[in-house]
Amino acid sequence: MLRELGEMAEEEFRPLSEETSSFCLATEARSGTQVTQPFPRSPKLIRRTGAVSQKPSELPVLLEDLKKEKKRTESHLESIKKRQANLNTSSEAMKQQVQECYEELHMALQKDELAVLDVIEQDRRETSSKLNRILQDWNQHLGLLQKHISAMQSAQQSPAESMKQSFPEDFTLTSCHKKMDPAEEEIKMNEERIQKLKKVLRNISKDLKAQLQRKSLLLDSSNVAIDKLTCHKQIKVTSEGRGLSLSTEEGCVPNDPLRFDQLFCAMGSVGFKCGQHYWEVDVHCCPSWAVGVAYGSLQRRGRDKAAKLGRNRCSWSLEFQDGHLMAWHNDRHVALPVTAARAAPNRVGVFVKYHKGRVVFYDAETMRTLQEFSAVQTALFDKAHHQFIEPLYPAFRFFSPRDKHKDHHHMEICDLSL
Repeated sequence: MLRELGEMAEEEFRPLSEETSSFCLATEARSGTQVTQPFPRSPKLIRRTGAVSQKPSELPVLLEDLKKEKKRTESHLESIKKRQANLNTSSEAMKQQVQECYEELHMALQKDELAVLDVIEQDRRETSSKLNRILQDWNQHLGLLQKHISAMQSAQQSPAESMKQSFPEDFTLTSCHKKMDPAEEEIKMNEERIQKLKKVLRNISKDLKAQLQRKSLLLDSSNVAIDKLTCHKQIKVTSEGRGLSLSTEEGCVPNDPLRFDQLFCAMGSVGFKCGQHYWEVDVHCCPSWAVGVAYGSLQRRGRDKAAKLGRNRCSWSLEFQDGHLMAWHNDRHVALPVTAARAAPNRVGVFVKYHKGRVVFYDAETMRTLQEFSAVQTALFDKAHHQFIEPLYPAFRFFSPRDKHKDHHHMEICDLSL
């Protein structure tokens, strides 16, 4: 009996098991008593413990795997080293090729310069030869006058008989007067031609500068095509998906939820969610248009601001309507001057730098920047678009024509393939 009581007492003083301890900690926590929880085991300690606990029979397999991984890593490192070694060689080759291209341009310019200078020199020689002949003629006349003057002076001091002998029989005062030839004034270099040449060279210089600026954009040119499922029913798209026209009749197309049902709009088939992209749109056959970019979440139903390009936070656009050129975003706009010297563009360039939140519209013929949307623009357009949050799609819009003839409303995405 005493032994049983002792065993019972000993069990009461045994340490609590892990489950019992957890139960007691939870009970104390519910009762409001502050409890210090044990620190969790370190992940490194767990991995180390797991590595030590591997069975001896598995070690050869693990060792073989480690050797294979080491061999693969060494091979990859060797590949990277070779690429790094070839980097300078390939870079020098690229530089050489680019220098050759620019050398061709330099040689063409130098050759043309020499040819133009040769033309000017030839003109100078011909003009100088004509002037030399006239100069010689007048020098002869001057010599004759000097001779007559000397004879006249000598005759004043001589008898009358010797005076008659000093002058020829046909001598008269009239014969001593040489008439001015009006053609002499016309003998000069072709300055009018040179002035035209200077104008041509200035225009070539402007075009060359524009093309040099355009070349960097063409390196980021993207293949843009129209998504026919987004087009309004009155917009007809060419088979290759580059041209779109406004028709007087609605086409037999399904009523897709992506389609604009009220506005004459269309969107590109591919969205951009990274990188740099450039494309151009020929709008010279369209009296009123809008070109821009938009999120795919742009509303397609109705005619309110949520569906109009540039009238919401989902789109950025350049538009020409009623003789006015404007840039729009978030229902705010800036008017761009349209004058004889700066007419509305016939060809619009669109550049997107996605990771910088940047959209730029160009006059693609002169490469004049028409409008830039970026984080820098704070005066009128807010900075909400400094980072794009959705893929951007090319967007297009025809405005409702005032007349009923829509056949001349046409836009074309330009082929920029090099």
